[in-house]
Amino acid sequence: MVWINTNISVKASDAAPNRWDVVALPLVIGLLALAAVGGHQMTLPLGSVEEVPVVLDPWMLPEYALRSTLRMLAAMAASLVFTFTYATLAAKSRRAGMLLIPVLDVLQSVPVLGYISFTVVFFLGLFPGSVLGAECAAIFAIFTSQAWNMAFSFYQSLRTVPRDLDEAATGFGFSGWQRFWTLEAPYAAPGLVWNMMMSMSGGWFFVVASEAITVGDRSITLPGIGSYLAMAIDGRRLDAVAWAVLAMLLVILVYDQLLFRPLVAWADKFRVETTGAQEVPESWLLALFQRTRFFRAAFAPFGRLLDRLAWLRLPAGGRTRGPAVGFGVLGRFLDRVPVRAIDGLWYLTLAAAAGWSGWSMIAFVASGAGWGDVGTALLLGCATLLRVIVLILLATLVWVPLGVLIGLRPRLAEKVQPAAQFLAAFPANLLFPVAVVAILRFDLNSDIWLSPLMILGTQWYILFNVVAGATAFPSDLKEAAVSFRIRGWQWWRDVMLPGVFPYYVTGAVTASGGSWNASIVAEAVNWGDTRLTAHGLGSYIAEATAAGDYPRIVLGIAVMSLFVTLFNRLLWRPLYAFAERRLRLA
Repeated sequence: MVWINTNISVKASDAAPNRWDVVALPLVIGLLALAAVGGHQMTLPLGSVEEVPVVLDPWMLPEYALRSTLRMLAAMAASLVFTFTYATLAAKSRRAGMLLIPVLDVLQSVPVLGYISFTVVFFLGLFPGSVLGAECAAIFAIFTSQAWNMAFSFYQSLRTVPRDLDEAATGFGFSGWQRFWTLEAPYAAPGLVWNMMMSMSGGWFFVVASEAITVGDRSITLPGIGSYLAMAIDGRRLDAVAWAVLAMLLVILVYDQLLFRPLVAWADKFRVETTGAQEVPESWLLALFQRTRFFRAAFAPFGRLLDRLAWLRLPAGGRTRGPAVGFGVLGRFLDRVPVRAIDGLWYLTLAAAAGWSGWSMIAFVASGAGWGDVGTALLLGCATLLRVIVLILLATLVWVPLGVLIGLRPRLAEKVQPAAQFLAAFPANLLFPVAVVAILRFDLNSDIWLSPLMILGTQWYILFNVVAGATAFPSDLKEAAVSFRIRGWQWWRDVMLPGVFPYYVTGAVTASGGSWNASIVAEAVNWGDTRLTAHGLGSYIAEATAAGDYPRIVLGIAVMSLFVTLFNRLLWRPLYAFAERRLRLA
């Protein structure tokens, strides 16, 4: 772990531009200009998107790519704010964690498209007559595809901070605020950066749906790669699909070089180790700005400000003696109340809220569905559960060894990183026609051969998290394994698998939740007039959605949330606890 003191003085002579500033200045100005142009277009009148419809002209793709990228970056910023607040509260407060983590399980199991129907009207009403309302609805939909795995990653890191560093922070008398910004957030940075990459890539799948918004009988199509791709698929324009995929690849390469590769190189300094790594990730952009004079001098005041903010002795998030220290008179009153009484009141509140929500849902479902539908949904849920388990096992066997291989070799990771991001971002629905044709051509069983479509976009959560775990693995432990001649299966069993296990659990949790979500489109596939379905809860929800049967839609989503929550509580949560108890760095 490395702490950087940015409280340094900068002389006037040190601020004189050098040749590196000459290279960096056009890059900075160009990025700011692009952001300003895209931001201005997001505030135009709502009628402007109807007056200038999306067209399948490849020369329009640069403009569409800019709009889609800005939406994804805005959603990423919102996901970071959510992660730092939600995951921190869940990790720091036992009582809050009892509520927030199950809620997070449910949120990741709810179909992303289900959020749009509830939020579009709200955002359009918030910004009437402006494109900004539709933009916010699209950004929120992308946010729901990015935030959950980032929150899980940050939560896992906060729960597995090495004990010796934790005790050192306590010994130095760090407040909760100081502990968070000087120990916990830096420790979580490497894993969070890799999950940010996965979130950006995973968001591409939902860009297609988020950029075409329907409110009643009115459709709003926002300019972007997603809407361009959706129009190309509807028109069966394979040439336009190829142009869209090429544009997506170029955009991924650009933001990999300008955003994620610098972040990976920067986060490497927060690895927990006592010896320096033999290989470290590099970034030409980070090296460029480190060699500039003007930009370093310009950003020095911001660095000093952030440094002072990090060292403020604020009590928020600290380890407290009682349940409510820091809340004034109310805190002193609650500190006198027995802990068991507060726990009992909290459990009672949670039970009452769950009971009220459950009764409201049952009343709504009962208005259009019977016990037979409940039994059908449960049986179909078991079929989808079996698919999820088999697919997660297969993905684990493939991606854990490859993730370790990539993570232990920074040079290889630099080469694989953009390719992995592109594969993770590749819209799985582009492969649906191939699946339909293959199943019909070879007379295959849809229940079996539609299943892989569920994990095409979610298997990468396992890979990215395992790569993050292998990247953060201390070099001194690797050197110790070499010194003791630990090789082969013993090396995997005693060294590497325990080291990456907490990260793997985070990736498997989000991959399984994403697979449940993807089952809605993977178990019922259309290509033209041909429709193939597999028996499962996803196809049940898809068919109810197509029929506009809202009671059965709610029933299907409720059963899916129940399966995901039980699966997480019975399998993944115990594995989380095992990782915290036995596999954290001492």
